[in-house]
Amino acid sequence: MAYTVILHIPNEDPLLAEMDEMPKPADMYLTVSNIRRRDGSRLSNVDAEAEKFFYPWSRINFVEVLASEAENAKVMKFFRE
Repeated sequence: MAYTVILHIPNEDPLLAEMDEMPKPADMYLTVSNIRRRDGSRLSNVDAEAEKFFYPWSRINFVEVLASEAENAKVMKFFRE
């Protein structure tokens, strides 16, 4: 199951990416794929043929894990009429 995440890197705009599995406590870096800007556009400093990216934890402020479509369907949302 792939996880969609938002990487928050100091002095840079947040990046949207995919993770195959959650990182383990002993991991020294975060492995992501399909990296892009939050609006879906390509990054100018990334080669088009690159598939996997490794970010050391020292370069990441925090990571947001977004809910999948299946999880969103289970959540009952309240709205005002």
